Amino acid sequence: MSSDNKIEASLSAAPAPKAADKILDVARDLFYREGIRAIGVDEIVKRAGVTKPSLYRSFPSKDELAASYLRKYDLEFWERFDEAVNAHPGDPRAQIIAFLTRVGKRTQKPDYRGCGMTNAAVEYPERGHPARIVSENNKQELRRRLRAMAAAMGAVDSDTLGDGLLLLIEGAYISGQLFGRGGPAASVARNADLLIEASLKK
Repeated sequence: MSSDNKIEASLSAAPAPKAADKILDVARDLFYREGIRAIGVDEIVKRAGVTKPSLYRSFPSKDELAASYLRKYDLEFWERFDEAVNAHPGDPRAQIIAFLTRVGKRTQKPDYRGCGMTNAAVEYPERGHPARIVSENNKQELRRRLRAMAAAMGAVDSDTLGDGLLLLIEGAYISGQLFGRGGPAASVARNADLLIEASLKK
């Protein structure tokens, strides 16, 4: 068998995506672009090409589907964050600037809709909602990490610097949606660097 035929055979033998994976992929795209509350399960199953019973076999409710979307979003968020950290070992200032440089660039894309976690927290003010819980946990962990990084930089008041960086990040998420290309979110990394410089012990 030729190498081309082997590749074709391998592709044809590969299992098709599970219904749960298809549902989650479609939900992720729709929830991020249009909002969780705006999208019904009928739209999701139609786009995914599955039945409604198959959705409820994988996700007991739309709330659980929303939480599953955000748990996946959470994993991807920390992968991006850790990439910036790993690129600058032992240098928390450079780590933060690298992360925020990427955030600033993303805010300039025409399809940018901010942070899925922030958007979900706004959509679900109820403290015990499954989607809200995932969002709150993500933000609490980000706050903890930023405060720890500020302390490692030798900030005069590391908690205040960490919180200031968090406020800049959240501001970039929102203003990126409001202003789009050329908006203030593009300079979030530069503003963070200025804040860091002003907060370090002289």
